[in-house]
Amino acid sequence: MDTILIVDDNHAICQALGLMLELNDYRVLTCHSPEDALGLLATQDVELVIQDMNFTRDTTSGEEGKQLFYALRERQGDLPIILMTAWTQLETAVELVKAGAADYMGKPWDDAKVLNSITNLIALYKLSRANHRLERVNHQRQVAIADADLCGIVFGSGAMQRCIDLALQLARSDVSVLITGPNGAGKDKLADILHANSPLKNKPFIKVNVGALPMDLLEAELFGAEAGAFTGATKARIGRFEAADGGTLFLDEIGNLPLSGQVKLLRVLQTCEFERLGSHKTQKVKVRVISATNADLAQDIAEGRFREDLFYRLNVIELALSPLNQRTDDILPLVQHFIGSNFSLSKPALQALLHHRWPGNVRELENACKRAVLLAQSHVLTEADFGLAPVVSAVRAATSHISAASEPRRFDQRQSDPQPAYASASIPANATFSDGSERGQAPSANEAIEVSREDIEAALKQHHGVIARVAKALGLSRQALYRRMDKFGLDKP
Repeated sequence: MDTILIVDDNHAICQALGLMLELNDYRVLTCHSPEDALGLLATQDVELVIQDMNFTRDTTSGEEGKQLFYALRERQGDLPIILMTAWTQLETAVELVKAGAADYMGKPWDDAKVLNSITNLIALYKLSRANHRLERVNHQRQVAIADADLCGIVFGSGAMQRCIDLALQLARSDVSVLITGPNGAGKDKLADILHANSPLKNKPFIKVNVGALPMDLLEAELFGAEAGAFTGATKARIGRFEAADGGTLFLDEIGNLPLSGQVKLLRVLQTCEFERLGSHKTQKVKVRVISATNADLAQDIAEGRFREDLFYRLNVIELALSPLNQRTDDILPLVQHFIGSNFSLSKPALQALLHHRWPGNVRELENACKRAVLLAQSHVLTEADFGLAPVVSAVRAATSHISAASEPRRFDQRQSDPQPAYASASIPANATFSDGSERGQAPSANEAIEVSREDIEAALKQHHGVIARVAKALGLSRQALYRRMDKFGLDKP
């Protein structure tokens, strides 16, 4: 419930205003002098102040009200203040509004006008406070990563930014971390960041792809083997746990570990003890374990393929990595990183890159960029160089063959943050686009979508001139659609 402070030496005014506000679900505090108001503000959180301009010393000059207003502004500069007086002076009103007064009203007041002003001012106050908090958080993030080792990771989305923030926070501890996400999304990069920013960064960092280990050699690979433990074991060998002693062990594709291996791994995580294959001597190690998987371990547990107790040992904290098509703000920084500064993108290529689904995630994008560089006929890369279809064909298909009632969203324009607070890499200053866009600036997703006059006319006809549906079908905002209609000289419905 929002709190409003009323400052007026007239008790009847305080009661009338307070009753009106309480009936509209506001919490009301009242006081009758500037001194009491400043004392209340020091101990109570309020969202808005309504203050009189004249108190007991005189009745018409407004000097006491001005002094109280400036004192309130000095203590809390963004607090909305409504000034109210029966003796309105234009010069005083202009001065105080310029100094930041939110509103200036005369007595008697209009209830509807007062309530409308209060609603709008409190909403703006809360938005301003939220923006200030966001700025502080962004500043803290920038400070936190100033000296961090991001291991060359390239990103631009808020989703990836938050994931890296959490990784840097977890890096300082020694808890087990489970990284989940689809293949090719960058789980190994997060593991690198966890180790590189931990107190163990100068200790061993051993990576094991559990899915690539032969089933019959799994135990020997993880825990080591004595000479003669199995055919071909001519000398003793240490396992990955022993090699990682004092450091970090990264177990990739942990979901592929067979049940027999899960039992042995669980014991090591619980006791830090194991025996080499063919030995009865127990060894003790101290290892931080980071694991990763693209599997749904909860479902595997339900179906008996993965031990629940091992899952909770590995998953003290989970780092969930989204697929690339859910963090589209990462695409352009990654593309520029992969193709280098010697190449630029045509506008159709930019559109195709933004709207491809990328089922193979970052790995698929990297391969597409390598293909484009190898097949390029010029320094301006086209969608054909990337092996992608033009976006405009998808637009025409959407407007020609899909009804408004059942139409799916053709273009994934989900944005994580309007403006990421930071990124470890972005489009370099020397990057250019063939349409003449300013260096270092990529067109937005709406501006990047090219539609012809025929596309717009077909969509207008298909959706009976309903602008909201036409814009959705073309993958544009209403403003972007209106700009194109103006460009082609089309009448607005």
